[in-house]
Amino acid sequence: MGIIDFRLRPPVLGFLDTLMYNAGERRDGFTRTVGFEPSLAAQQQSMELLLKEMDDADIEHGVVVGRRAGMLGSVSNDDVLHIMQTHGKRFIGAASIDPTSRRGACDTIDQAIEQGFKLVNIEPGAYPVPMYADDRRLYPIYAHCEDRGVPIILMVGGTAGPDLSYSDPIRTDRMLADFPLLKVVVAHGGWPWVNEILHVAFRRPNLYLSPDMYFSRMPGWEAYVKAADSFLADRMLYASSFPFCPVKGYRDWFETLPIRPENRRKLMRENARALLGL
Repeated sequence: MGIIDFRLRPPVLGFLDTLMYNAGERRDGFTRTVGFEPSLAAQQQSMELLLKEMDDADIEHGVVVGRRAGMLGSVSNDDVLHIMQTHGKRFIGAASIDPTSRRGACDTIDQAIEQGFKLVNIEPGAYPVPMYADDRRLYPIYAHCEDRGVPIILMVGGTAGPDLSYSDPIRTDRMLADFPLLKVVVAHGGWPWVNEILHVAFRRPNLYLSPDMYFSRMPGWEAYVKAADSFLADRMLYASSFPFCPVKGYRDWFETLPIRPENRRKLMRENARALLGL
């Protein structure tokens, strides 16, 4: 049974217009900062090389995230659907929504579910008009996902908005309390608020953490490791955040971490399978 990489951005279609690909020197600088050499698949923008790298790393599925992210770049749901249809079950789609239209967002979610998308991606602080995670304009959208049983990916870590307040874990905590049946994956692991988001995860059983590239030798990463091998073993998700980290190099490094084998299997396979209903 192969690994599920919960954040993987292929070098095709709209992804090539985003900052992670059109600013390659910036991307590769970050890759080296966190201790890896850049992936040739990223540098050459080669889907063929990415698929080989996934094979070499035993990645069975990659979660591909649509986004409406202003300066970071946008990737349409049509592009994500094309990737899903072209490569069969290899890629799992997370659909993006326009948060300024409640009805339009809910219609998009329903259509995406029918098309085979498994999640909805919401990036509050990265929208053209930035929002906080507990912005009441998002609440009808959260409620719709909760009612439909659709998990969401919530980007409230890393470069989550114009300033650090947009990754404030208190706002995420409030939202999780208001929607206790909504399963929420916090992308980038809520970094840099590591201890704070781990406390939120301790008290909110509907929170899943995916630290992805911030798991790798960034300040506070040791606390993620301890949580992954203890109370959060059932709700931590493995993700390379390719192209920022190489798929194969990240997997090789991840398996050196002091996480017990049974918990490593949960992080790399079983938790994502249960969350996605695979």
